[in-house]
Parts: sequence; C-alpha cells; structure tokens
Amino acid sequence: VNPTSSEHMSQEAFEAAAKLATEDKTGPLSKISNEQKLNLYKHYKQATTGDCNTAKPGMLDFAGKAKWDAWDGLKGMSQEDARQKYIDAINEYNK
Repeated sequence: VNPTSSEHMSQEAFEAAAKLATEDKTGPLSKISNEQKLNLYKHYKQATTGDCNTAKPGMLDFAGKAKWDAWDGLKGMSQEDARQKYIDAINEYNK
C-alpha cells in the first residue's frame, strides 16, 4: 500500500467525518455529551492544527479552558493519529 494513498484516504475519511459531525442536527451525533464533544474537539484541533499553539484562557473562561486543556493534552500526537481517533469517535458516537 502506498503511504501517500493511505494518508489521502485518511484525509478524505476525516473530512467526511467532520462534515457529518457539523451537519447532523437531529441524529445520534446531535445528542452526544459535552465530554464526547470535547473528545471530538481535541482530536479535530490536533488533526487540523497540530500541537496546541494558543495561550491558555483565563481562569473564568471555563469552556475555553476545558477545550484548551483537552487539546494541549494531546501534545506530541501525530496529526494522522488524531485524524484516525476523530474518525473512530464519530463512528462510535454515530450509532
């Protein structure tokens, strides 16, 4: 298997999963918990941006701090691994 081809397929699957996550307004993905949303968020950010590159939000920005902490916790994970974990989570939550 050509690694470039495999990576391309992974990118296409990731984009399809991200589209499903944003467009599912009434299905299973619309009913996931905040913890599951945070899991998707951190893997999406790691997959698309890489390691966390923003300043930590202030103490009173609870949602922003939770998101930042989650994403920063993936520091060092490859973007390819993050894409796959995002796809896996979408598949799990979309049952």
